[in-house]
Amino acid sequence: MAENSTAEIARYLDLAVTQNASDIHILVGIPVMVRVDGKLIEVPNSQAVTAEKAGQLIFSFMPEHLKSAFQQKREVDFSFGYKAMRFRVNVYFEKGSIAASLRLIPKEIRNIEDLGLPPILEKFTEHNQGFVIITGPTGSGKSTTLAALINRINSTQKKHIVTIEDPIEYVFEHQQSVISQREVGSDTNSFARALRSALREDPDVVLVGEMRDMETVDAALTLAETGHLVFTTLHTNSAAETADRIISIFPPHLQQQFSSQLASVLLGVVSQRLIPKVGGGRVLAAEIMLVNSAIRSLIREGKNYQIPNVIQTAAAEGMISLDKVLAEFVSQGQITLEDALNYSIDPKSFKMMVY
Repeated sequence: MAENSTAEIARYLDLAVTQNASDIHILVGIPVMVRVDGKLIEVPNSQAVTAEKAGQLIFSFMPEHLKSAFQQKREVDFSFGYKAMRFRVNVYFEKGSIAASLRLIPKEIRNIEDLGLPPILEKFTEHNQGFVIITGPTGSGKSTTLAALINRINSTQKKHIVTIEDPIEYVFEHQQSVISQREVGSDTNSFARALRSALREDPDVVLVGEMRDMETVDAALTLAETGHLVFTTLHTNSAAETADRIISIFPPHLQQQFSSQLASVLLGVVSQRLIPKVGGGRVLAAEIMLVNSAIRSLIREGKNYQIPNVIQTAAAEGMISLDKVLAEFVSQGQITLEDALNYSIDPKSFKMMVY
């Protein structure tokens, strides 16, 4: 039975790769689903998954050492390699049955140009210290953008790069740089603990997979303040919202202190989306905020709501709002007006750009 389950899951993985899917979902009561160009579709010729079948499929690729932890914690994250791909996995229970979501991660790390990102993002990799945040909803390509930035440093500079992830997604090869990749759960107990330890590991660059709590944010800001270049991600929708989210993590009596700290170390925010493309596939739309003196002042003063105005008026510096990018894509025929409106931050002002 185990061999059959292994062969069956291999069929699903192969299909996802050939269909250029982003995710696979295994849930009891429905056929196995894959997400292609942002839409969920059934795997052809598949039947509704039973509770027994779900367990067989998922346990066929779950590492042995995680099976007991999964029964205790009721959910577990891990990653594994398969042919030319890696898969980031979350296994969980729903309505008492085991389920899994698998995210596809190409082993090949694409560069900034191939991703369609503005070349100005390479400027972030040229700093010796500071804080860079890549934001967007789940499935917007944040990890791919981070990997492109880290690999740019890896291929051009002699640095020690430390990555802290849960789980490890892209696997880097040592090039010009030396890279230490640490996974929460197997190599360290937490993001915050790994960040504190990083100070004793002689890093030049630190990648923090996600800032989940106050302790992690505090440690990441301290690293950036003490002469390190720090990259991280957040689940926010805009540059202004990103600053608010970071500050709101702290209790009110500490918010002014950390507003000043964030303003002093922040280099920029990239807020991105993957938009369905006319004719198939998806196109990356990214809002770019480069921190200048005006934005530093707004963050210190708690006037983050004014950041979009600075972005709109600082195009000469390389900044661009998400709505402006969407309007350009509509005019070029890359995306539909309907999709652009669905992803727009301010639909009312967006319509004025298009019409």
